[in-house]
Amino acid sequence: MTEGASPRRWLFVLTILVGSFLLFQVQPMVARMVLPKLGGAPAVWNSAMLVYQALLLGGYAYAHWLGRFAVQRQAMIHVALFLVAALWLPIGIAQIAPPGPGQEALWVPLLLLASIGPVFFVVSAQAPLMQRWFAADARAGDPYYLYAASNLGSFAGLISYPALVEPSLPLAAQSWGWTAGYALLVLLVAASAAARWHGRAPDTVSEATVADEPRPTWRRQLHWLLIAAVPSGLMLSTTTHLTTDIVAMPLLWVLPLGIYLLSFVIAFSTMDRLTEVITFIAPTVLLAVGGLALLSSGGGSMMIALASLAMLFVVATALHGYLYHLRPALQHLTLFYLIMSAGGVVGGLFAALFAPLLFDWVYEHPLLILAAAMLLPLPTLFPWDKWLKLEPRTARLAAVLLVTIAAFGCLRMVSDWSGILDGAVAAWGIAIFLIGILLIGWRWAFVATLALLMIGVGGWDTVRESFTGARVRSYFGVYTVTDYPAQQQRRLAHGTTLHGLQRTDPAHRREPTTYYGPKSGVGLTLAKAEALAGPDASIGIVGLGAGTLACYRKPGQRWTIFEIDPVMVDIARDPAKFTFLSDCAGDTPIVIGDARLKIAEQPAGRFDVLVIDAFSSDAIPLHLLTKEAIGIYQRALKPDGILLIHISNRFFGLEPVLAEEARARGWTAAIRLDPGPSEDGIDDLTASNWVALTATPQRMAQLTGGVQSRGNAAQDGAWVPLEARPGFERWTDDYASTLPVLMWGSLIGKRDE
Repeated sequence: MTEGASPRRWLFVLTILVGSFLLFQVQPMVARMVLPKLGGAPAVWNSAMLVYQALLLGGYAYAHWLGRFAVQRQAMIHVALFLVAALWLPIGIAQIAPPGPGQEALWVPLLLLASIGPVFFVVSAQAPLMQRWFAADARAGDPYYLYAASNLGSFAGLISYPALVEPSLPLAAQSWGWTAGYALLVLLVAASAAARWHGRAPDTVSEATVADEPRPTWRRQLHWLLIAAVPSGLMLSTTTHLTTDIVAMPLLWVLPLGIYLLSFVIAFSTMDRLTEVITFIAPTVLLAVGGLALLSSGGGSMMIALASLAMLFVVATALHGYLYHLRPALQHLTLFYLIMSAGGVVGGLFAALFAPLLFDWVYEHPLLILAAAMLLPLPTLFPWDKWLKLEPRTARLAAVLLVTIAAFGCLRMVSDWSGILDGAVAAWGIAIFLIGILLIGWRWAFVATLALLMIGVGGWDTVRESFTGARVRSYFGVYTVTDYPAQQQRRLAHGTTLHGLQRTDPAHRREPTTYYGPKSGVGLTLAKAEALAGPDASIGIVGLGAGTLACYRKPGQRWTIFEIDPVMVDIARDPAKFTFLSDCAGDTPIVIGDARLKIAEQPAGRFDVLVIDAFSSDAIPLHLLTKEAIGIYQRALKPDGILLIHISNRFFGLEPVLAEEARARGWTAAIRLDPGPSEDGIDDLTASNWVALTATPQRMAQLTGGVQSRGNAAQDGAWVPLEARPGFERWTDDYASTLPVLMWGSLIGKRDE
């Protein structure tokens, strides 16, 4: 259609782009704002996600309700609501009374609703509403393609926040910038209303323009709901699956969400041919990559991570393309988007909230892949039954025979499985994959073959481990305790990342391992605690793990451990799993909760040494490293106390953060670069980087015996200067960006076992 036949199309596209951009800017911005107030507990972000999805669903419901009125009345109501919501600007955190004990689950959503509820609600409604107004002109044509513009704006907002906005602007400036964007959006909405002031709603346009279609049946609406729910859940489960069992790459959550949004851009655009091609290859991709979805050990590489993201893109585009194909006539446009939004909520609830409660592993990921196989269009790749001119009954029998062969191959793979795809296992895996391709035309057979492939490729081991009691899951991750008799070791894995290790032979089981060996920064510091602060030294430990550090405790010392995950406390306290705590510090009090919030509640000047070891794999607890957080630690420390921070990381070089903090405070700082493994070949030690900071240079000299040059970094017990970076900006609650300290070259490496 020409531009002349579609008056002011650019105006509606621009309005939708701006509104969607603002929505995906405000989410991470508010998350940064509330981080110091609420801490970094996943329950907080699950609550935030629920609030966002509920507000989005409410906005779509409001847009659907508004469609019953004439465009003039819709415009007056909507612009008036925009002006009322402006009372909540600029964006900030509401001042409400703190929660009582046990009321946090209700208080967090209340805080977010009070802070941004009205603004988020009204902005979320503009995408479906602008499409409805666009269609009010009989010459405008199909408005559904505008949904592609909506998701393009969302994608731009999502990517630009960590890449451009957060590194460039403090939170106060971000808030005012967002307010300016909101004002622009109000003007654009008003202009769009003026452009359609004498138009009619799509359900009142003449039958020549809009099909006279009855209201979709409940069955059709349920079909929409399920098709929308699966990509939403798969987006979240892919994020969990990658960070739990593939590679703990920072900012990884941006990629699946960005891919999810891009799938809408393609499916709801005029790129029909591309959508058809993606739909055609989707079943094959589902077999090739989805067949690995039950694998819980081995193969964790960037290649598999990229393959998982590619599968998400292909499946989401195919399903959203199918959803676009099933779209109703224009008079049911807002109902369609309302049910799509509800499907997104259902998928999100399943993957983000219910799955961690129901499963001890990320089973939601393979389940959603199977659900995708049940819903995807399945265009036959090789119509062999037609080529062979088989009768339908004969073709079904042949399909049953092929599934039976796949089942036999699955049994052989299970019996021969050794943790990797090799030899006969790989041969049978390829055979089942090829059988699956032949069965794409039969949905029941295709789904069954995909499930058999999942079970054969390590899936049986994953399922069997759920019945051993060795694995447990919380909102913080999946933890597995495994014995290695040949090495005389018991290991705690967080996903596939080593999270703790204890030697099982009685003579060595109290020896600290991994990052906490006697030559590590923390080992050297805790060993000297008595000499530094006396026999009654007060020690604070943030991050429990398997309890490894407990065996540095000496009689008379007063220890307090801070741990955010109650499940981790249960593991460390169970002598059947790990005995560091029971052997060395069984009476040590453990404070459960976000470390920053809990340390702020401690008496001033309590600790002689405070150890911060709060990383979960390679994820940075950013709110624990800002100026305000270090100020909380300073208050909890005695005037000559030592702050020790663990910064070992494969993706972030955090030395400049702490070097700048030390410079700004006038503190003395040094780093211990421990090479880790001992010369006797024992593999229970890990290289580590620990930074010591103190306000008293004399105390640092007592600890280090004198800071060495960088050339002596590997020398036993050597502490070396921190690497400062000229021009590096100090991290605060108002401004902190991880991009300047991201080690880009590390992103292509393989994750640690």
